[in-house]
Amino acid sequence: MPQSIPTPAYCRPDAYFAFARQMPRVDTTGGLFRAAFAIAQHENPEADVDAAESVVCELSNMVGRRVRSSQPQARLAHLHDVLFDVVGLRGNVDDYYNPSNSYLPDVLKTRRGLPITLTLIYKCVAEGVGLSVHGINAPGHFLASVRCPQTGEDDGWMYVDPFYGGDLLDRRQVQQRVVETTGHGVPFSSKCLARATHRQWLCRMLVNLQGVFASSGRERDLYAMQELQNLLTG
Repeated sequence: MPQSIPTPAYCRPDAYFAFARQMPRVDTTGGLFRAAFAIAQHENPEADVDAAESVVCELSNMVGRRVRSSQPQARLAHLHDVLFDVVGLRGNVDDYYNPSNSYLPDVLKTRRGLPITLTLIYKCVAEGVGLSVHGINAPGHFLASVRCPQTGEDDGWMYVDPFYGGDLLDRRQVQQRVVETTGHGVPFSSKCLARATHRQWLCRMLVNLQGVFASSGRERDLYAMQELQNLLTG
């Protein structure tokens, strides 16, 4: 680890340095996954990122074994069948503010999480079968966009909500979901459908956790997430 990165005061050092190691490659999907996983290692130091990557790889392989067509529509259909029907990936509506919903190892184990962590798993598995996926930084509710030519809007880009079982949404439905989530009307604009950079993705995960820790009085954990956020912006 470069000497310019100081030892953190609050974050578990192994998690902090694991997160820092991904900053030079954070724009790759692998860097995003490992950085997001490192966030969880602050509280779950025994979590094994190599094992988690193997789980994601096996999910992609499971989808690939089912595909009998070269068409992206077939890959998308089998992706959704595996992730949402077979595996049962869903949002944790019963315990939404539990920090484990933001921790990749927990979400891979329980198959329940927040929109942003579920979307990350969706992205990694989908890219493993050759689909293109971006995170959508919609207000109050993180979504995915997946490219499937000859379907959907915007040259084949469709909006997907992994939190609600992989619902496919058009622009109007995205707006309605944002209204339902935030509890108030949001003037529709292209900003509601903006793609999240990987740094924005990680920042939103960290901000979510800061809110949870602040509301539950976990000050040291709150400061730990702020230290990770400083790595993103520093």
